[in-house]
Amino acid sequence: MKKLIIINGPNLNLLGKRETNIYGNLTFNEFFETILKKYPNVELEHFQSNIEGELIDKIQEVGFSYDGVILNAAAYTHTSVGIGDAVKAIKTPVVEVHISNTFAREEFRHQSYISPNARGVILGFGLQSYELAIQSFI
Repeated sequence: MKKLIIINGPNLNLLGKRETNIYGNLTFNEFFETILKKYPNVELEHFQSNIEGELIDKIQEVGFSYDGVILNAAAYTHTSVGIGDAVKAIKTPVVEVHISNTFAREEFRHQSYISPNARGVILGFGLQSYELAIQSFI
């Protein structure tokens, strides 16, 4: 059984409430319950923090023992050299995920400090981006 973790960055705790025209109406917990049922042969966990250092700590904690990390670092994608370095430092493959198409948004969102060290990048498919990342590991 594959052991995967979804790590979500800042403001993703507000899914279902914030900018529903971009992010949809489901909370992440509601969505997570559906994928647990859909992928019973995958051991799935999730973690969310608005704090950069906590995200780095979690990446380091799981980065040598899990089969995959699905990382939506949210705004930190575009600003955090530290998160990019954490992804580079671990052995577990990372798939970078974004709910929105970051290239259709503000220009500063076109830069990623994670992508150069990620196994792949999935963006613009709404919450289904997470499912596509799961499928890439199984």
